[in-house]
Amino acid sequence: MTYAISVELTTTPKEKPSHHKQAFGTVFTDHMFILDYDASKGWHDPRVVPYQPIELDPAAKVFHYGQTVFEGLKAYLTEDQRILMFRPNKNIQRLNLSNQRLSIPTLDEGLVMEALKQLVLVDRDWIPSEPGTSLYIRPFVIATEPVLGVAPSLQYKFMIILSVVGSYYAEGINPVSIYVEPKYVRAVAGGVGNAKTAGNYAAGLKAQDEATLKGYSQVLWLDGVHRKYIEEVGSMNVFFKIGDKVITPALNGSILDGVTRNSVIQLLQHWNIPVEERALSIDEIVEAHRSGLLTEAFGTGTAAVISPIGSLEWQEEQLVIGEGATGELSKRVYDAITGIQLGNVEDPFGWTVELPLS
Repeated sequence: MTYAISVELTTTPKEKPSHHKQAFGTVFTDHMFILDYDASKGWHDPRVVPYQPIELDPAAKVFHYGQTVFEGLKAYLTEDQRILMFRPNKNIQRLNLSNQRLSIPTLDEGLVMEALKQLVLVDRDWIPSEPGTSLYIRPFVIATEPVLGVAPSLQYKFMIILSVVGSYYAEGINPVSIYVEPKYVRAVAGGVGNAKTAGNYAAGLKAQDEATLKGYSQVLWLDGVHRKYIEEVGSMNVFFKIGDKVITPALNGSILDGVTRNSVIQLLQHWNIPVEERALSIDEIVEAHRSGLLTEAFGTGTAAVISPIGSLEWQEEQLVIGEGATGELSKRVYDAITGIQLGNVEDPFGWTVELPLS
C-alpha cells in the first residue's frame, strides 16, 4: 500500500553536534512527523515538517488525565553506509497495544513504518557514524482535546522526533549497583505496567531519587502484591544467570514486553542456552547468591542494550555478583545484538530493516 506523506523541508538547518560527546536525548534533528486525529476524520494529514514547538490548549487532556503513550527505537549507519533500523515492527506493534490499553485509537502500522522511514531518510545526514552512536527515534501519541472531563479524548496527535545520541558506554561497559526497592512499586497486574505510557515512568522517579541519594545507580522493582517477586530494574527488563540457566520474570501484566528482552531470549535459545520466563523471588536470588549459583545479572533496554549488574542491596545486605565485573554472557549478548544493529554480523532473525537510499 502506498501512503501519501507530505514533506516540508526546513529553510534553517541546525548545526550538527559532536556526536561522541552528546548526552542522551538533548539534541534533535531538523524535522519531525505529525499525524492528527479527530473522531469525525480518524487519523489524517500525515506530514514531515521542520522541527518546531507545538501549540496546545491548557485544557488538553494529556495534561490532566495522562492519556499518552510512546516508543523508543534506533537507526544506525553501517560501515558501508547503509541505514538500518532495529526491529521497528515490534515497536509499532507495541505502540498499538499501548494505545488500546489507554483507549487511544490504534494506528495503521504500515503508515507508521512509512513515516519512520521517510523521516529518518529526510534527516539521514544526522545519523552519526562514530562507534556506539545512533539516531534515537521517539514516536508518541498525546491526547489534545481541550475538555476537562475524565473520558477518552476525541482528538490526538501522533508525532515522531529524532535525537542524535552518543555512546552509552563511552568508557566501556561498567556494572552498576542496584538498590532493591522495599517500599515503592512501579506497577501492578491489571494496571498499565505493560503499556509504555508516561505515568509508569513518573511513578518511578521518587524511588530513583532516593536510591541515587544512597549511592545506587538504579532500583530493582518488586511486585506490588506480594512485594517479593522481581519485575524490572529501573526502566529495563532484567535477567539472572543461575547455574546453567538464564531466568527473566514472566510477562504478567505489569511488566513491559521489551524489544531487547525478546531479542535476548531469542539469542539465548539460538545458542541453546536454557532460558526460563517465570516468577522469580528476591529470596531465590539471595539463596542463589549464597550458594554461588548466581553468576551474572543484567538489565536490557533500547538505550543501553545490556546493563550489567555488579551488586544488589537487599535488607542491608550487599550481594556482589560475579565479583562485580561484567560477565561473559552479558558481554556476548551485548556484542551479538550491537553487531546485528550495526550490520557487522549476520542477522539470522531478520531483525534489521534497511532503508532505501535511492
